[in-house]
Amino acid sequence: GSRLVRLFRDRHHPDKHDALLDRLLEQVHASIALREQRRIDVPRVSYPPDLPITARKDDIVAAIRGNQVVIIAGETGSGKTTQIPKMCLEAGLGIEAKIGCTQPRRVAALSISRRIAEELNVAWGREVGCKIRFDDRSGAQTYIKLMTDGILLAETQGDPTLAEYNALILDEAHERSLNIDFLLGYLKGLLVRRQDLKLIVTSATIDTQAFSRHFDNAPIIEVSGRMYPVEVIYQPLEAASEESGDVSYVEAAVQTAERILYETNSGDLLIFLPSERDIREAGDQLEGRFSGEAEVIPLFGRLSSGEQQRVFAPSPRRKIVVATNIAETSLTIPGIRYVIDAGLARISRYNPRTRIRRLPVEPVSQSSANQRKGRAGRVREGLCIRLYSEEDFNDRPAFTQPEIQRANLAEVILRMMVFRLGDIETFPFVQPPTPAAMRPWLPAAFDT
Repeated sequence: GSRLVRLFRDRHHPDKHDALLDRLLEQVHASIALREQRRIDVPRVSYPPDLPITARKDDIVAAIRGNQVVIIAGETGSGKTTQIPKMCLEAGLGIEAKIGCTQPRRVAALSISRRIAEELNVAWGREVGCKIRFDDRSGAQTYIKLMTDGILLAETQGDPTLAEYNALILDEAHERSLNIDFLLGYLKGLLVRRQDLKLIVTSATIDTQAFSRHFDNAPIIEVSGRMYPVEVIYQPLEAASEESGDVSYVEAAVQTAERILYETNSGDLLIFLPSERDIREAGDQLEGRFSGEAEVIPLFGRLSSGEQQRVFAPSPRRKIVVATNIAETSLTIPGIRYVIDAGLARISRYNPRTRIRRLPVEPVSQSSANQRKGRAGRVREGLCIRLYSEEDFNDRPAFTQPEIQRANLAEVILRMMVFRLGDIETFPFVQPPTPAAMRPWLPAAFDT
C-alpha cells in the first residue's frame, strides 16, 4: 500500500508507472496465493494430555479470540511456553501473518522452537522458525516464529507496525529487562493502531494485576503447574564452614554434588552459580573428580548456540550442568533431578552517586529461587539443596527489581532515542523510573 502511494505521488518517471503497477499487481496476486496456501497447509494441532495447560485450552483459545490482550500466569511445568503458540494457531491466528513469541535468551528460543516443531510434526526452520542475532531460520512458510525480545524490539525499526505478525506472545515477562519493558510500552500504543493484533503476556511468576492494569484491565487466566514433589534442604555455608573450615559457595556446590553422586545411582544435577568464572572453577574441580563417571556441561550467556545446546543432548553418563540464571526459566533440561542453588546472581546496577555501572553478585529473589527449585521437578520427584538458610530465603524480596529501576537512565534515554520510542517522561512504562531519578538526566539529554 505504501509503495502504491509513493508511485501515485511520483511525477518524475511517468513512463515507468505501468511497469511498476504490473509488478505490484504480480506481488499482490502472489501474496494472495501464499495466504491461501498457508490456510491449506496450517499444521494440525494436538496437545500433550498430561500438561495442566491442556485442561484450560478451551478457556485460553476463547479468551484469545474474544480479547486483544490476554494475561496468562502459568506456574512452572504448566506447559505454557510450548502450548500457547499452538493455541494461537487453533484460535485462527498465524495465517494472515505470523505468530511471534519472544524469549529472554537465545538458548530458550532455539530449544523451544525445536520442541514446538517436533510436537506439530513439521520442519524446524520452515513452519516453526527461530530468529536470534546473526541467524534467522524463518521464512514465508513460517507460522510460529520464536525470537529473543531484543530481536523483536529491533524489528520495530524497519517495521513500526509489526505487520509481519498478527499475534505476539511475550513470554517470561516477569524478568522485566529493559527490552521487555520497552516492548510492553511500545505495544500498548501499537495495539490502538492495530486492532487486529493480539497480545498474550505470560510468565510463571508474573505480577498479574500490574500487567492487567497496564493493558486496560486485560483478562487474567491462571494455570496451575505440573510439579513433581521437590524436597528443599537448606545447607547454609556457615554450617559447612564449621565442619571443614572456610568454604566458598563454589566449593560447597562441588562438595554437595560429590555427595549426591556417591549416594544416588540416577538423575542429573543442575548447579546454579553466579558467574562464568565460578562455573569454570567448579567445572575444573568436577572434571578432576568425576572425569569418567559424569559429563560436566557449562551453561552461560557467552557460549555459542551450539555449545549451549549440549545440555539437551543425551549422554550415557550422568550429567552435571553448571549454569548461571540462564537456566532459571523456560528450559526443561532432560533428566534433571537434583538442583544445587548458591542463591546468587550477577545483577547489573547503576550507582547514580558514583556514575558507575557494576555487576555485583547479589542474592536472588524468592521468585527466582523458586524457579530454580522447579527445574528439579519437571520430569520426576526431585531434590533442591539451597546453600543458604531458610531465614535468608524468607528475608529476600518476592520479585526481582525491574531493570528500569536499577539502570543508568542516560543509557535508557539513549536507547529510547535509537529505537525512536519517544520521551522517557511520557513513555508508558509498566513501572516508570522515579521523577527524582529522571530529573538529573533530562535537560542534558534532550538539550544535546
